[in-house]
Amino acid sequence: MRGRRMPRRKLTGLRSFTAYMSRFVDWRQEMLELWNAHSIMERAGPFGSCSSPAMSTEKPSYQGRPRQFEDEDVIDAAVAVFSANGFAGTSAQDLCDGTGLGRGSLYNAFGSKQGLYEQALLRSHEQTMAAQLAILTQPGPVKARLHTLLLWGMDEDFSQPGQRDAMVLFSALERGSKDDAVAALNLEYRQRLEQTLVAVFNEGQQRGEIADRASALQMARGFLASYYGLRVLSRNIPDRAVLEDVVSGLLINF
Repeated sequence: MRGRRMPRRKLTGLRSFTAYMSRFVDWRQEMLELWNAHSIMERAGPFGSCSSPAMSTEKPSYQGRPRQFEDEDVIDAAVAVFSANGFAGTSAQDLCDGTGLGRGSLYNAFGSKQGLYEQALLRSHEQTMAAQLAILTQPGPVKARLHTLLLWGMDEDFSQPGQRDAMVLFSALERGSKDDAVAALNLEYRQRLEQTLVAVFNEGQQRGEIADRASALQMARGFLASYYGLRVLSRNIPDRAVLEDVVSGLLINF
């Protein structure tokens, strides 16, 4: 009797062990798949939370791969999103919706939300600086150019609220004290505008159009403070008549 029972117990034990190992292998495979998915999401950075049907099939970009979109168009769309929401208020999904791209494409092109923000800020700098320099370097009386610049800033605020000019101005308020890269970009922008204004005030003083009671540098910096103050004020007092009075009052001092 005992000789016939022992093989049965061994066979039952073998089956139990085999079933246990099979379940263990299945569990291990599930854990590996979950870990791989988690690692992919971690590498995706801030864009990893975007939801789009195309994202599950998005493949990494390799050097030399042709772009399926124009960077400038994407950056312009990002400028609009960041200008409206700020950096902290912009989610990955906001950027996906605003640019029309999936998370993979944004990540491959710009690396992170921070990277896209810096590119958007540079784009804003280029566009606004070009417009301001065109006004300041045109021929004509110096005070007329300064007046035109102040009115241009006011018109920009009224005609395109929340667009590129807002990003230039408010990036300094939101990120300037806690983001070294943004602070450096804004410093370079301000210094370039300041240098142009110094040249303009020098020209005005040499022609006798501008009083020489202060240096051209001091007057340029005073004008910049008034200019940026006007831009902030226009966000809180959207009354053109009031702001035109402010402009007239500012120019009396120069």
